[in-house]
Amino acid sequence: MCGIVGYLGKREAIKILLPGLKNLEYRGYDSAGIVTLDQDKFNIRRSLGKVANLEKILREKPVKGRIGLGHTRWATHGRPSEMNAHPHTDCKKNLVIVHNGIIENYQSLKAELKREGHQFNSETDTEVLVHLIEKYLKNNLEEALKKALKRIKGSYALGLIWKEEPEKILAARNESPLVIGMKDGEYFIASDISAILRETRKVIDLGNGEMVTLTRKGVRIKTLKGKIKIKKPRRISWNPALAEKAGYHHFMLKEIYEQPRVIEETLRGRTSEEKGEIYLEGIGLKKEELKRIGRIIITGCGTSWHAGLVGEYLIEEYSRIPVEVEYASEFRYRNPIIDKETLIIAISQSGETADTLAAVKGIEKKGAKIISICNVMDSSLTKFSDGVIFTRAGPEIGVASTKAFTTQLTMLYLISIFLGKIKNIISRQVAKRMIGELRQIPKRLEVLLKDEKRIIEIAERYYRRNNFLYLGRGKGFPIALEGALKLKEVSYIHAEGYPAAEMKHGPIALVDKNMPVVVLALRGRRYEKILSNIEEIKTRGGKLIVLATQGDKTIRRNADEVIYIPDVSVPLTPILAVVPLQLLAYHIAVKRGCSPDQPRNLAKSVTVE
Repeated sequence: MCGIVGYLGKREAIKILLPGLKNLEYRGYDSAGIVTLDQDKFNIRRSLGKVANLEKILREKPVKGRIGLGHTRWATHGRPSEMNAHPHTDCKKNLVIVHNGIIENYQSLKAELKREGHQFNSETDTEVLVHLIEKYLKNNLEEALKKALKRIKGSYALGLIWKEEPEKILAARNESPLVIGMKDGEYFIASDISAILRETRKVIDLGNGEMVTLTRKGVRIKTLKGKIKIKKPRRISWNPALAEKAGYHHFMLKEIYEQPRVIEETLRGRTSEEKGEIYLEGIGLKKEELKRIGRIIITGCGTSWHAGLVGEYLIEEYSRIPVEVEYASEFRYRNPIIDKETLIIAISQSGETADTLAAVKGIEKKGAKIISICNVMDSSLTKFSDGVIFTRAGPEIGVASTKAFTTQLTMLYLISIFLGKIKNIISRQVAKRMIGELRQIPKRLEVLLKDEKRIIEIAERYYRRNNFLYLGRGKGFPIALEGALKLKEVSYIHAEGYPAAEMKHGPIALVDKNMPVVVLALRGRRYEKILSNIEEIKTRGGKLIVLATQGDKTIRRNADEVIYIPDVSVPLTPILAVVPLQLLAYHIAVKRGCSPDQPRNLAKSVTVE
C-alpha cells in the first residue's frame, strides 16, 4: 500500500525520486519522504500529507546527491505524522531505510534492541528493522541485512543505503512487490512499475526471499541463503502516456472512458465468432483436466469479489458446475474441503493483494488447480497459479477500480463459454451467438458513455444526500454491491447494496423522502418482481434512480430518474449496467469536493493484511 522509489546514477536523484513519488500517489498514503546521500551526508526531508507538501519543503530546503530513496507511507504501526514518515535511520545516522509491509514481531525485537541501548525516534515497525541491521553491521552490509531479515516475521519490500558505501543500494523483498529498473548505467528500485516507467521499461522482478545489490557496476541478486540468481530483464510494453490523464480531470474518469477499448483488447485473439471458439492459451490446464472439474471456488477482495459473484451466475448457467464465491480474507483462514476435482479461480487486478495471495498458497497440496484472472504480468499471484488469464486493462491508476472490473467480467463470460463447451452444455451455435453478442459490447458502451450529461444532472440533484440504497436481482445484485462500493469509496457517502427481494427483511425501514434508492430494473425474468419492489419504495416516499433497458416506458411511471441501458443479452447486462454507476459515483464525489483518484484511507493495492 505504501510506495518505494530509489535511484543510483549520474543525475541528481531528486529529479527521479520526486516524479516517482507523484506516480505512486494513486496507491494511497498519508505522508511522504526522501533521502539523498551527498558528500557523506544524508539529506532527509519528510512531510505529513501529500507529496505536494514534501515538494514545498524541498523548494525551501533543496537537496543534492546522485543516490537516494523515496517513500509514500500508509499508516499501519504508528499514527500518520512527520515523525513516523520514512526514511528512518539507525542510532549513528549511518544507515537509512524505506520499507513497505508489516513486521509482525517488531515489538519483541524493539524490546530487545532497547535493552541493548538503541534509541528509537518513531512508533513504526520499520525503525526496528534499521536498528536490527545496525546491530549486525560490522564491515559487510549484505551479511548484516541477511541476518536481520532472517529474524523478521512478516512482509517487506525495502531499500537501504549505508554511508560507508555511498554508491550502493541494497533492496530485498518478501510478500511485498519490488522491481529493479536499469538504463545506461542508471539503476532504479520501485514498488510499482509506474514509479519508473518514464525512466526505463527494462525491469527485473525481485522474488520472495531475494535481495539485490545495486552499484555502478551493475545488479547482483542473491537469495537470503546466499545463492546467486541470474535473471533476465523483461521489457514493459505499457506506453507511459497510458498512465497520464490525457486531458481528463481525473484518472478515474479517463479509465471509465477507456472501457470500450480495453474490453476490445481483452477479447483480441481470444474469440472466433465464425467457429464458435474461445482461445484461452494461458489457462494452463488440459481439456481432460477441465472436464473432470466438479466444483469451482472463486476468491477475491472488494471489486474482484463482486466480479466473482457475477462469474458464479455465468459459470453455473453455462457449464452447470457448482460455484462458490469466497472473500479471500476469510478463505485464507479456513480449512476448506478441496480435492483434485476442485478448481480455484483467483481474481486480483494487481496480482499483489495480500489476502488473495494467502488464500491460494498451499492449495495445490490439496490437489486443486488454480487459475488467476489478473491485470499485471509477472505479479506474485501469477507465480502461484497453474494458469493465468490476463485482462489487458493496462495500468489502472484510480484507486476505485473501473476498467479492471469490466475486463474481469468480460473474462468470466469467456470462461463460462469455454467451460460450457468443454462440458457439452452449450452447442457451437449457442457459442457463436454469445461471442457475437459479446463483441458488440464495446460499441454499446460507447453509446452509453454519450449519456454522461444525464448522469451529471442526477448527481447535481443528489450529491448532498448522506445515505443511498442500491438494489438488484440476479446478476444485478453484484452490480448493486459494486455501485454502492464505488459511491462509498470516492464520495464518502454511506451506501449499501442489497438483493431487492431482501428489502422487506430490514432495509425498507430506512426508506423515506431523504433516501435515494438506485434500482437495477433491466429486462429479464425477474423484471416483474423488481417492479413490485419499486412500487414499495415509491409508496414510502423514497427517491428512485432506476437503470432500465432502452425503450422501457413502463418504468417512468414510478421512477424519479431513469438511466437507460442499451438492450443486450441478459447475461451481458452487468458489463453495461455498472458504467453509469461508476459515473454517478465519480460526479457525486467531484461535486462534494472529494478526490476520486485518491480517496482517504484507501490504497490501490492492499499488499498487507
